[in-house]
Amino acid sequence: MKKITNFILIIALLSFASITFSDWQQPTLSHNLSALDRKIEARDFELMNMDEEKVKLSDYRGKVVLINFWATWCPPCVREMPSMERLYKKIASENFKVLAINQMEDADQVFAFTGQFEDDLSFEILFDTTSKVSQSYIVRGLPTTYLIDKKGHVRYSAVGGREFDHPEIIKVVKQLIEE
Repeated sequence: MKKITNFILIIALLSFASITFSDWQQPTLSHNLSALDRKIEARDFELMNMDEEKVKLSDYRGKVVLINFWATWCPPCVREMPSMERLYKKIASENFKVLAINQMEDADQVFAFTGQFEDDLSFEILFDTTSKVSQSYIVRGLPTTYLIDKKGHVRYSAVGGREFDHPEIIKVVKQLIEE
């Protein structure tokens, strides 16, 4: 009887540990963006997209652009992707674009990663294979996000995962679109 009790106790502890571990893997997401004290010119760049086409940030002048630096191995990056897609679909405007800049991973790896989501990601995924763009934007951790206004100025930033379809973020994006 003692062996059965010990076995049940071990199973209960392992179950609790696995629940705790799975919760730990799901980082909480914020909805705050930090406004910059002054407008900073967004540095132009040219990167390849999933279709092996060159994309320049300057191609989107006149639009509000959300730039998100991310990687497939980054838990908060993975967690925020669906909300970034929901934001992109919610704002669905010619005046708003999302550029998700992957860090040092190849297209096959990212393609396999994006296939795990319930909905296809419809925003632009770019590849910073040398990290030159992330270095020029002084990215210190992933994910890092910048919100750029229609004139090409960085207006907001965030380090860490965000719930992008939160009403506060939607409000900020819409205000920039209306400027």
